[in-house]
Amino acid sequence: MAEERTLTRREIFSCCATGMAGLAFADLVARTGILSADTERNSLAPRKPHFAPRVKRVINLLAPGGPSQIDTFDPKPALRASAEKHQKFGETQNPALPSPFRFRKYGESGIEISELFPALGRVADDLCVIRSMTTDSNNHDQARMFMNCGDSFQARPSMGSWVTYGLGSENQNFPGFIVLAPNARPSDGTNWRSAFLPGIYQGTYVNTAPSESGTLIDNLRNEQVSSRDQAAQLQLLKKLDQGHRTELDARLQSFELAFRMQAEALDALDLRQEPQHILDLYGPGVQARQFLMARRLAERGVRFVQVWAGQWDHHQSIHQTLPPACREQDQALAALLIDLKQRGMLDDTLVVWGGEFGRTPTGQAPNEDSVFTHTYGRDHHHTGFTMWLAGGGVKAGLTYGATDELGFKAVENPVHVRDLHATILHLLGFDHEKLTVRYAGRDFRLTDIGGRVVSGILQS
Repeated sequence: MAEERTLTRREIFSCCATGMAGLAFADLVARTGILSADTERNSLAPRKPHFAPRVKRVINLLAPGGPSQIDTFDPKPALRASAEKHQKFGETQNPALPSPFRFRKYGESGIEISELFPALGRVADDLCVIRSMTTDSNNHDQARMFMNCGDSFQARPSMGSWVTYGLGSENQNFPGFIVLAPNARPSDGTNWRSAFLPGIYQGTYVNTAPSESGTLIDNLRNEQVSSRDQAAQLQLLKKLDQGHRTELDARLQSFELAFRMQAEALDALDLRQEPQHILDLYGPGVQARQFLMARRLAERGVRFVQVWAGQWDHHQSIHQTLPPACREQDQALAALLIDLKQRGMLDDTLVVWGGEFGRTPTGQAPNEDSVFTHTYGRDHHHTGFTMWLAGGGVKAGLTYGATDELGFKAVENPVHVRDLHATILHLLGFDHEKLTVRYAGRDFRLTDIGGRVVSGILQS
């Protein structure tokens, strides 16, 4: 006969505490989605949005550093009069700095664009120029993260991750979200993370600095293991994973995706397959190569392609530093729109160009003793800057919003970054308030607790 055993008071409390901890852990796991059984949401299978979309995909041309809107898309002739009066502004008492570049009206729409973008000017009637953008931060990393992820400091999924979470991918041999950037810093990866979304939705980084397609994606091919053995390894992982429908499921899908990409990705990134007249249309250089790759990826069903386009942090000698930055991508920007249009893709593709913020209407000297205006650059500026969109669902040949006479602040139809995010999601068929995921006890979304669709730029 088994000996009866009475639990002590200490053991009873210990068991209860352990049980409560287990229940709490189970609830935490359920809320964070770590052990989610929602395999559909952990895959790239195509999914329908909330309502009929205007576009299928986005090409986001990020201009890191903050392009000067004063010298490109938002002319401010009144700055010259202020400079002649030797007016100075703000705490730094920096002088007004009129643009050294001429503007002219382009196309039937008469959009005013700087002489620095002559090729883009020739497709001005395809552009929707927003001159009243605003954002929350004046620092590069925080503002860039806010533009990409909707938060300046905390880990949040990037816009591309939200899009692929909502739509999946049209091509199961490709990620839904690809980032093209030459020699990105490790810290830049925070801008294309999936955060608390499954890892399958993280952006796939492609280093576009090399010109050979086989060297663009790190570790794409396994030189030690044959394709046959890799397939066998994946089958073994599937068997091991059968009893655990967990985050491992998303990781396994990432491995499978990488395996499928080995042939098709290199084909998509191999620009030698393009006819010479298309290569000539885009022109030479890294930016031309990136924009053409973006078209090829979009053509193959990638939902969200982000291109890190140039470097625009011009704190000094802007008359010397800005022209080459514009020249590097002017022809290729126009070529991308022309190419998409002639392929019938511009109607269902949204192209977005702009930086994390803009530049000041005042000059910034390289040092306090400098008195020569030709050495001036422009400082960071977040209360009024310019971005432009083109493609499906947006009004073409439109300038929307305005900054004040000198360009310090958005005064007409201001568009916050959260409004831009809401509008992009709307064009993809989503109610931005309903594209959410439950995490850490509350529902999260790209636009957080703000954002409104900018109906004034949408086609009726």
